Amino acid sequence: QVQLVESGGGLVQPGGSLQLSCLASVRTFTIYDMAWFRQAPGKEREFVASIDRTGGNTLFAVSVKGRVGISRDYYNTLYLDLHNLNAEDTAAYYCAAGDRAASRVPSDYDYWGQGTQVTVSS
Repeated sequence: QVQLVESGGGLVQPGGSLQLSCLASVRTFTIYDMAWFRQAPGKEREFVASIDRTGGNTLFAVSVKGRVGISRDYYNTLYLDLHNLNAEDTAAYYCAAGDRAASRVPSDYDYWGQGTQVTVSS
C-alpha cells in the first residue's frame, strides 16, 4: 500500500512560481514511476509531468513544457516546480505512483494523493 500526500499549493500571482511536494509512505520509493496530474473545475484530469523510477527520464505536457520541472529524491519525495504561472494553471494538483510506466495515462498509476490546490490570480 502506498500513501501519497501533496503539499505546497496556494495562491500565487500571475508570473509567479511554486514548488509542490509529494511525500510517499512506501518501503521502497525507487520501484515506482511517479507523475503529476491536475484537474480544474469542470474539466477532466490532465497529465502534467512524469518521471521514471530511476529519475533519468521525464515527460511533460505540451501546455507546461519549459515552465515546469519534475524531480524526485531517493527516499520518498516527488517535486514539481512551476514557473511563470498563469490563470490556466489553476487546478488541484495530484501526484500518482505506479509500477507499469512513467506515462501520460492515468490508468498506469495505481496510487493517488488527495491533491493540493494551486490558484493563480492577481
